[in-house]
Amino acid sequence: MSPASPETVEIRRSANRIPYREALATMAARNDAIGRGEAKELVWLLEHPPVYTAGTSAAAGELLDPRFEVVEAGRGGRYTYHGPGQRIGYVMLDLRERGRDVRRFVQAIEGWVIATLGDIGVEAWRAEGRIGIWTKDVDGREAKIGAIGVRVRRWVTMHGFSVNLAPDLAHFTGIVPCGIEEFGVTSLAKLGKPLAPESWDEALLARLDDFLAALNGKMSALP
Repeated sequence: MSPASPETVEIRRSANRIPYREALATMAARNDAIGRGEAKELVWLLEHPPVYTAGTSAAAGELLDPRFEVVEAGRGGRYTYHGPGQRIGYVMLDLRERGRDVRRFVQAIEGWVIATLGDIGVEAWRAEGRIGIWTKDVDGREAKIGAIGVRVRRWVTMHGFSVNLAPDLAHFTGIVPCGIEEFGVTSLAKLGKPLAPESWDEALLARLDDFLAALNGKMSALP
């Protein structure tokens, strides 16, 4: 079976909120198992209870109000917030079978999220020099609607992306999200495009073939 085939990837969709530390331990164990050839690759879609996570580049001054638990995530990037109403996608893939190209992996995730948002009627894009997924907020200014943060251990990936469906946006004010002070954070609900987590998952997974094709360096429909 080709490594580009979606049949090689397990899809897990959690309806319950998974504590962040529990998810981190599960990811680490799965990462090791994939690396040993003892488990399938995994895309895990879920939500967390409120938590601030610190990436490897997080600066102490960007933690403004630690009203929630703060967890060292081990991924790239800075501080971010996860909580109810935000859909997380953890992507555990074996890049030894998919080109060993971390930059292409990140770009493929970005394109996957951007294309899915487009499918539900929200124009989104990458922004030069700013990590994440961006769109136009209700006031016409650019705002962040999705975050990207990954880690690669022995060519097997961990972490992934988050998309704001309908979180409490006030929770982001406890940090400088991803170290970017001059732009706000938005959500599908704020933009007047409310979407249930199950519907988001379906739209995202409809693009799984495109994501895997892009990751494997093949032509795809992703931006």
